[in-house]
Amino acid sequence: MELLRGWESFYVIVGSSAGALIGLQFVVITLIGETTITQGMQAAGDAFSTPTIVHFGIVLFLSGTLSAPWTSMRGPEILAGATALFGTIYTLIVLRRMRRQPAYAPETEDWIFHFALPLIAYAVMAISCMFEPAHARGALFGIAAAVLLLLFIGIHNAWDSVEYIVFVHKRKHQERERQESAPQ
Repeated sequence: MELLRGWESFYVIVGSSAGALIGLQFVVITLIGETTITQGMQAAGDAFSTPTIVHFGIVLFLSGTLSAPWTSMRGPEILAGATALFGTIYTLIVLRRMRRQPAYAPETEDWIFHFALPLIAYAVMAISCMFEPAHARGALFGIAAAVLLLLFIGIHNAWDSVEYIVFVHKRKHQERERQESAPQ
C-alpha cells in the first residue's frame, strides 16, 4: 500500500528502539533481582515497571504491523484500533495498581507519565483509527504520534524506575544491612 510505504523508515527506527529498550529492561530487572524483593515491591513493579514493557511491546507490535505489506488500510486500522482499546483498558488497570500498591506513594510526575500520558496516547490512536477512512494520511500521523509518545513515556519511566531503585531503594537496603551487621 502506497500510503504506508512512506512510514517504513519511521517504524524501523521506532520499533528497533523499542526492541532494544525491552532488552535493556530485562537486564535491569535481572540486576535488581539481586536485592531483597518484598511483596510491596512486587505490587509496585506491577504498577510501574510492567507497564513500561507493555508500552514498548505495543510500539514494537505496531511498528511490525504497520510495516507489513498491506493491500488496504483496513487491516492496520483494525489492529491499531484494537491496540488502542487494549492500551486504554490496560492503562486503567495500571491506575488501579498505582493506587493499591503499598511500596511507594506516587508523585504528580508518576500520575502524568504512568496514567495521563499513556491514556492520551491511546486516545489519539483510537481517534486516528476512527477518522482513518476519511483522512488516512492524517490518521497515520496521529498513530505515529501516539507510538512515538509511548516510546518516550517508556524511556522516561524506565529511567525513573532505575533511578529510584539505585538512589532510593538500594540505599535503603544497604543502610538496613549495615544496621543489621553492626555490633550491638
